[in-house]
Amino acid sequence: MRGPKHFLSLKDFTQKDIAILIKDAIAIKKNPKHYANAAKQKTLLMVFETSSVRTRLSFETGMTQMGGHAIAYSTAESTLGKKESIEDFSRTASRYVDIITARLSSHEMLEKMADVSSVPVINALTRQEHPCQIASDLMTIQEKFKKLKGLKLAFVGDCNNNIPVSLIFGCLTMGMDISVACPEEADVPKDAKHVGDMLSMRYKGKFEIKRDANDAVKDADVVYADTWMSYFTATKDDEELTRLFMPYQVNKHLMEKAKSRALFMHDLPATRGKEVTDEVMDSKQSIVFDQAENRLHMQKAIILRLLKK
Repeated sequence: MRGPKHFLSLKDFTQKDIAILIKDAIAIKKNPKHYANAAKQKTLLMVFETSSVRTRLSFETGMTQMGGHAIAYSTAESTLGKKESIEDFSRTASRYVDIITARLSSHEMLEKMADVSSVPVINALTRQEHPCQIASDLMTIQEKFKKLKGLKLAFVGDCNNNIPVSLIFGCLTMGMDISVACPEEADVPKDAKHVGDMLSMRYKGKFEIKRDANDAVKDADVVYADTWMSYFTATKDDEELTRLFMPYQVNKHLMEKAKSRALFMHDLPATRGKEVTDEVMDSKQSIVFDQAENRLHMQKAIILRLLKK
């Protein structure tokens, strides 16, 4: 992989780069003992501005399983952004540790951290993107279908959000078709549309934005949903969210519009009865917990690739 020093956005990586990460992650998953000392005496700093379950558990477990160490650091307990700039924090922290992963609201702040860091920085989630999640999702799809190119993924729900944006970048880079469905109030950000159009032309994947969920999932191999409680919807009450997004709920009837072999994905946590029904979540088509597991293996692969640089 000859991509950037940091892992901030999937749009920074080529099809070959992502394919190598997927290959590495699958190899790590198949033979984890082979990598038991791969990060020996290495320290990962995990910076969290927002709460985390899967991200923290997978990164911390991954470093432990590879013989390294992880430090969890909450910005709520620090001087970061109060007495100290993000740049000074990053310059200092990168002299102590070997690699940093940060879960910050602001993507600009993450980029400032990376610009002055002397060690690799991984995006563990910002308002704009969630590249570690989507890299592991692509790994999961590869495992299930034995390919990525030519498959179609449909995302339904709030498209003014990090998950659909990173899905657009990741799927199109890997030659997949992606169709997203959302109300106008929660449309794909303009800059993400622009990048999606460019990636579509470069890698020949079809990119569509729909208003009708049924249109989006037609002929889909994968149907993907995310929570309705995103950064965009944070100020809206439950009644308004239901009005906006219930037409995009993934239920049995919507899944029937996709291919008969279609699989259901969700990055979790899921609000059952809202964006997805129990009937779909607990069905044989659901691979949400395979996704969750693969966060561990993919994040090991990302860490090891960046440490090699």
